[in-house]
Amino acid sequence: MNSVPDLRGYLRSLDAETLAELLYAEAERDSRLREELEQRAGAASKAGPALDMLQRLLAGGTRADLTPLARRMLAGLDGATTAERRRAVALYAQACAAHPPEPEPLADWILGTAFHRPDWPRIELADFAGALGDGGLARMKSIVDGVLAGRPGPRRDIARRLAEQLAEVTGDVDTLLTILAAKPPTREVDLRIIRVLRSAGRHGEAIAYAARTMVHRQPRRGGALALRRAEFRRNPCAISYSAFREAAGECWPEERAAALDAIAEGEPAGAIAAYRLCVDELIEQKDPLGYRDAARVLKDLRGLHRRAETADEFTRYLADLLETHKRKTRLLIEVRNARIAIPKTKAASLSA
Repeated sequence: MNSVPDLRGYLRSLDAETLAELLYAEAERDSRLREELEQRAGAASKAGPALDMLQRLLAGGTRADLTPLARRMLAGLDGATTAERRRAVALYAQACAAHPPEPEPLADWILGTAFHRPDWPRIELADFAGALGDGGLARMKSIVDGVLAGRPGPRRDIARRLAEQLAEVTGDVDTLLTILAAKPPTREVDLRIIRVLRSAGRHGEAIAYAARTMVHRQPRRGGALALRRAEFRRNPCAISYSAFREAAGECWPEERAAALDAIAEGEPAGAIAAYRLCVDELIEQKDPLGYRDAARVLKDLRGLHRRAETADEFTRYLADLLETHKRKTRLLIEVRNARIAIPKTKAASLSA
């Protein structure tokens, strides 16, 4: 008996031009396929320039309310790529931050997209928290709680994710810890719990949790860790920082915090490089807690520069940092929440 040909594998082996010709020939025979492809092509060709225009307007610091325009663009993105949709959502968040719409309709849009548009990128509530305000967040929590109380299914899985984000943006630490503790125990979950406790100022609990869940798993690392810790405190640089982080393993968040505090008590000039390394590392985590911690480290770094009488250097550093990460809306929000002044040279291009 002849085996069934691997059609999917064959198609993947074709070059883009050949595959396009085959698809076009089939569309010539199938009017429904042709209509669908034409709609997708039209949406894709229009989305990019329209989003470019919106981004230029937002970056220009206009006082006009661009929220309705950004919302209409979102409504017209059927057939657009995932990257274009993600970009459109980020621009809508910026527009809402500048001119908040009515909070309850905004909450309904976020919920509708989360529950009914699985083809859309995941929306981060932190990007919309300011625009939602207490009223919008309360409406979301009421609906999410209702879904969680209902029957099991895909909607409840989405509601759990939304409940986690709601607890995070509203600062409901105990609820967030309960949600995280209910997840399967993994290294990532353990680290998140430690970061949440630290961010809430509950350092004793964070240390105890780390000792209970992580430190005891690596009893042989003590000697190497002590050596790398001492090397870093004696000479805080990129090489000693990297070696210290590797030796610390899963207990790195607590080790890092204690080491930074220790070197900050000495010469501030020697600690500045280490604090910058820490900022880069936290930003690379690409999650809301990482951005929040990065903003707090930036605040401490500003203090070090002031003690070293190099405040202008910090301003230039911050301007370059925000320019590099200008697409990370949440990072900018956390920097502002930390009451760190945005450099005037970048304020227009970073205006949300």
